[in-house]
Amino acid sequence: MKLKISNVLILHFTVLIWGFTGILGALISINEVHLVWYRVGIAAITLYLYFKIKGVNFRIPKDEFIRIFITGGIVGLHWILFFGSIKASTVSVGIVCLSSLTLFTALLEPLFKAKSISFLEICIGMLIILGVYMIFKFETQYKIGILMGISSAFCASIFSIINSKLIKKNSATVITFYEMSGAFFWISLYLLLSGGFNSGLKLNTKDFAYLMLLSTVCTSFAYVLGVGVMKELTAFRVALVTNLEPIYGIVLALIIFGKTEQMTSGFYTGASIILGTVFMYPIIKSKIEKRKLSKRTPLY
Repeated sequence: MKLKISNVLILHFTVLIWGFTGILGALISINEVHLVWYRVGIAAITLYLYFKIKGVNFRIPKDEFIRIFITGGIVGLHWILFFGSIKASTVSVGIVCLSSLTLFTALLEPLFKAKSISFLEICIGMLIILGVYMIFKFETQYKIGILMGISSAFCASIFSIINSKLIKKNSATVITFYEMSGAFFWISLYLLLSGGFNSGLKLNTKDFAYLMLLSTVCTSFAYVLGVGVMKELTAFRVALVTNLEPIYGIVLALIIFGKTEQMTSGFYTGASIILGTVFMYPIIKSKIEKRKLSKRTPLY
């Protein structure tokens, strides 16, 4: 029991760290492209050092490497859009829009895995659309930020579905290392072609400190920590706790930024619909699956 409780607490701590990511994105003054370039670069170096210290073999087949490396480009785009959403609106808006990841996953996963969309997922999708509509209606000044946040969720859904296949052959940490390396390469290529290396890369002391915190603690450390406890907990428990990330993020934003993060009642209504739906989804799904299983199990 003690082991389980400690693992749950570690997972909550990990999710809290993930929730702090948006805060750091708002605090760092450089633009979102340069921010992510630094983040993935430092994260890749940190994971490489971790592999060397732990003696981890991170070699993978060439075809797997190419697949993961390309997926890294989607991961990089996801983060650019996410931090761009925060900078174009607020931390709360960016985090809540990212929660529409559940909607896109429910719609896209059946296409990737050639299966039908369930009635439950259609209902979940409709509720999330309603929540997003409420936010759009009452926070019209943040339309660009909202669109970027939703696009970020779309990208996150795609690479999450791809990762669900990659994880069957590779460890999560190795996948993360090559995706961070891939993201760094693709963003570097973009900066090279667009002339982005000529300006915007200079960091002040605060930006450097925040970036190191974002790249090491909120990316590499949190990921390794999270993967470790996820092996000991059920997928249901992990999904439930992970869905608290936007709530932790919004609370932290209100505490740190105060009035600048206070939104209209329409936003909180829409956010409540989205977060409530996302949180309840694994509970309802679990109950439906248990009911189906009980019907299939023969009685003797």
